[in-house]
Amino acid sequence: MDSLEPKKLALIRIWQILKKYSDYDHPLTQEDIAAYLENEYGIVIERKAISRNISLLKEAGADIASKRTGSYLESREFEDAELRLLIDGVLSSKHITAKHSSDLIERLCGLSNKYFRSHVKNIYSVNDWGKTDNQALFYNIELVDSAIEAGKQIQYDYNKFGADKKLHKSSFQRVSPYQMILHNQHYYLMAYSDYWGNIVFHRLDKITNMSFYDKPAKPIREIPGYESGIDYKKISSSMPYMFTDEPEKIEFIADDWMSDQVIDWFGKSISITELKDQKKIRVTLIASPYAMEHWAMQYINYVEIISPVHLRKSIYETLKKCTDKYK
Repeated sequence: MDSLEPKKLALIRIWQILKKYSDYDHPLTQEDIAAYLENEYGIVIERKAISRNISLLKEAGADIASKRTGSYLESREFEDAELRLLIDGVLSSKHITAKHSSDLIERLCGLSNKYFRSHVKNIYSVNDWGKTDNQALFYNIELVDSAIEAGKQIQYDYNKFGADKKLHKSSFQRVSPYQMILHNQHYYLMAYSDYWGNIVFHRLDKITNMSFYDKPAKPIREIPGYESGIDYKKISSSMPYMFTDEPEKIEFIADDWMSDQVIDWFGKSISITELKDQKKIRVTLIASPYAMEHWAMQYINYVEIISPVHLRKSIYETLKKCTDKYK
């Protein structure tokens, strides 16, 4: 150890030792705490002083319990099960790079004791998950937040993956940002494009070279359909994929076992009628026709779009092209 710490720091160091090394199954005796104090911080104090400091911590509100075999931290900001949920969320988030995921997981593990880390086996497999390579994601999030707060437009390059599996510039965008939305494990920027004249949803992990554009953002309530602001429930239920066409009333018939899938995708505010004699359901909802075409094709053997007619025709033409390909 390069330098010894003053004894007056013993109080905070004892708290940190209990936080790092103790739990109900691993209580620390006064001898254990004294050893950690000396070995890690160069602080040497008597057992009575350790006991007094633990009492002071309890008086200050620290949730420290003591039993015959020693003292331990009884509760933390997050339970281990909660930390596992947060870590799984980081691992499964495709919009977070492998490096950022590892850093976040390390910090989450630091909120528990050293024994927790040994139980998080998947922490070492972060590179095996399908992660973005865009290192600018967190910078983009901060910049978007600042632009929304300041009511300013932003500009950036929007990219798409090429056959080389790398991002390549697809277009230059200048937009009025309104919100960031987590949808289907990806972060989307919801913004208004003057060029397209409507709302767009762009994947944040596909955005590069973002910067402020010194022009006021168009107020969201000036955009047709958003006079009352953003209806997040409507967005989540009417856009299974982030297409920007105008949602319409759509009806379809599906096999009855599809009820679970339909509710997972569109929520509980939709209309579902059982057709028991046919072992089917009839569903009515408001959704993007483009998105519904993609969704219906995914379940083509089990779903039939009833209306609108133009959506039925579009699916028919798509299926015809598909059958021509596979002749």
